[in-house]
Amino acid sequence: MTKPPPEASPTALVTGASKGLGRALATALNDRGWRLVIDGRDAARLTSAVAAFPRPDLVTPVAGDVADPAHRAALAAATGHRLDLLVNNASELGPSPLPRLADLAPGELQRILGVNVVAPLALVQELLPALRSAGGTVLDISSDAAVEAYEGWGGYGASKAALDQLTAVLGVENPELHIYAVDPGDMSTDMHQAAFPGEDISDRPAPETVVPSLLALVDGDLPSGRYRAAELVPAEAAR
Repeated sequence: MTKPPPEASPTALVTGASKGLGRALATALNDRGWRLVIDGRDAARLTSAVAAFPRPDLVTPVAGDVADPAHRAALAAATGHRLDLLVNNASELGPSPLPRLADLAPGELQRILGVNVVAPLALVQELLPALRSAGGTVLDISSDAAVEAYEGWGGYGASKAALDQLTAVLGVENPELHIYAVDPGDMSTDMHQAAFPGEDISDRPAPETVVPSLLALVDGDLPSGRYRAAELVPAEAAR
């Protein structure tokens, strides 16, 4: 099959795409011929990820921290005037081992909220004209910790609960877009490992197993709202 030229490709911005779920989803989109703008805090790891993509010529890496307004502006500039998909995947777990809320320093909570709540909303605000131009989609990566009370997960869970609410309101306020919060379920990732230091979490599913469910949202026409990846049926499985 002939690959589409870059100017004909849909465009996605995926944050936290140097590893884990962000990298797995970005790889799948790139394999489809999408033009990508991706970020990650570790520039060397980001460069390595791009080199392994199927179409690195379609990828623009921008290293930095989504909590930094200057970095968000750089991402928006790299994206251009039309954006088909924004994936707010970059997340901050907080201290490891995970502390009880009584021991969570206010500064640590501010950092978690800055990355997991403020930054995704700020990116949507900055990219809203480009998303509207494309009738685009927003995927905010949430967690079961947003709705379940797990000891030690108070800061992270509170941030994802706030992200869920922001996503829901954005969906109501922008009916011309598809705006989703998605709980991917447990995965074998560096962040999940940090939540369980010293434990073997290799029995968790690989991030790549979640990608078909996320693509089902991107490809489909479900109403804006919150979804669990485990409940989404990929298009090929529905045939």
